[in-house]
Amino acid sequence: MTIQIEITPEILKELNYQRYNHPAPLVQRRMETLWLKGHGLPHAQIAELAGVTENTIRDYFELYEQGGVEKLKELNYYRPESVLNSHITSLESHFRENPPASIKEAQSEIEVITGVKRSETQVAEFLKKNSICVVGKWARFRQKLTPKSKPST
Repeated sequence: MTIQIEITPEILKELNYQRYNHPAPLVQRRMETLWLKGHGLPHAQIAELAGVTENTIRDYFELYEQGGVEKLKELNYYRPESVLNSHITSLESHFRENPPASIKEAQSEIEVITGVKRSETQVAEFLKKNSICVVGKWARFRQKLTPKSKPST
């Protein structure tokens, strides 16, 4: 079944611009398929030229029917949220007062504080994303040895 879409010359011009200039490659591909459809190419040929399946092309056409060019520009990537995000405030304050000497130490402290068990890689990524530094054991040792300066009298 061929989907009938009316594409005006103004829309074709916008599609042509967006297929080269939009920052997201997915949106560029969507614009390309509609631009080709606007020039009367059959779905099989559009699929071959765009490097997608005919079902994907139909999905793009349905997006266009739902909201025009603006709907084609929408990107809805799935981004799961970490369970640790609900504990960020308490973890930040804890690690500012007690900087961990290693990722492994941070991992165990996070598990004790939140009850959430994460791999070392996940903990390292979480700490990095939230600008929490891991202090090596030698840096901690130097802090203890450094005498505190007394105010001059």
